[in-house]
Amino acid sequence: MASTSDADKPSVSNVEENRTRLCEEFAAVAGTDSAVAQCYLSENEWVMERALNSFFEADLERVFEEDFQQKGTSPKTKRDKVEEKPAGNCIDLTEDSPSTTRKPPEEDDGKLSLISWNVDGLDTDNLPERARGLCSYLALYTPDVVFLQELIQPYVDYLKKRAVSYLIIEGGEEAYFTGMMLKKSRVKFVESEIVTYPTTKMIRNLLVAQVNFKSQKLYLMTSHLESCKGHAQERMKQLHVVMQRMREAPEDVTVVFGGDTNLRDTEVAKVGLPSSVCDVWERLGKQEHCRYTWDTKTNNNKNAPYVSRCRFDRVYLRPATKEGVPHLAPDHMALVGLEKLDCGRFTSDHWGIYCSFSAG
Repeated sequence: MASTSDADKPSVSNVEENRTRLCEEFAAVAGTDSAVAQCYLSENEWVMERALNSFFEADLERVFEEDFQQKGTSPKTKRDKVEEKPAGNCIDLTEDSPSTTRKPPEEDDGKLSLISWNVDGLDTDNLPERARGLCSYLALYTPDVVFLQELIQPYVDYLKKRAVSYLIIEGGEEAYFTGMMLKKSRVKFVESEIVTYPTTKMIRNLLVAQVNFKSQKLYLMTSHLESCKGHAQERMKQLHVVMQRMREAPEDVTVVFGGDTNLRDTEVAKVGLPSSVCDVWERLGKQEHCRYTWDTKTNNNKNAPYVSRCRFDRVYLRPATKEGVPHLAPDHMALVGLEKLDCGRFTSDHWGIYCSFSAG
């Protein structure tokens, strides 16, 4: 008869099954294969977060070394989530051209503009060129707000040096995470918080910032929801958290969410959007030219041997409802990042979303 201690031990088959699942989850997050996943997990006692941190702790700073003006400095042991002061002696790659004689249309009429983009920082190939590509789009569109997903710390450090007209808010400091950029001349930062997803297997969370824009109170939210088809249940749980936060915001506040949701339409239907929340793409007439933000038919950054076209990246809006408060409504949407860079690749494996909103 087996002893109590033996009975409590998991069977060999259960251990193997659990480790196979962990390898699949690691590979999905890190964009690698199961052999690499097994190596990192076994070295870190099969603890997912430790293994991912070990994987991403490679000296990625060297990827951006040619663009950093101060070399040989050791990274900070603890980084501020919000960077208020720009780095010294830096060229702002997002600054408006000196030859510009008028403000962009969005600034002329008081519209709020934003870009939401999964920048694929986990892919280090051509990363400096692709980061400069992002800055070029910021200079072209001059968005008031930028939502970014799949950031790594060297990418953020680069942006802090090359996009000094923006305030950068980080949604994490280890492995990979989300972030926001706020145009300092247009958007006034109040405070931010990180909302955890209790059961995430991919260190995902919800980044929320309270800001003021032309006397309007805004809650800005971004997230990178759980990836892969097999994680639909967790992804729907996360969407529920997002929608609850949007629905419960004060009635004098406008709430805008944007991010890489990985959602399928059937999943959204199961969770359901509150009546006060709209999908911006749907509200603007479901325009076909900006439907697919993940499109391996056109975007070959991943060299995928299959065609996959999905609307993973989405923007949601919950206008303020209080009488006398400006009610923002979406008036334009387009995809950005559709042009190849000189290196022969796109800025990201996702297209970015550009949106503008006007007060009704």
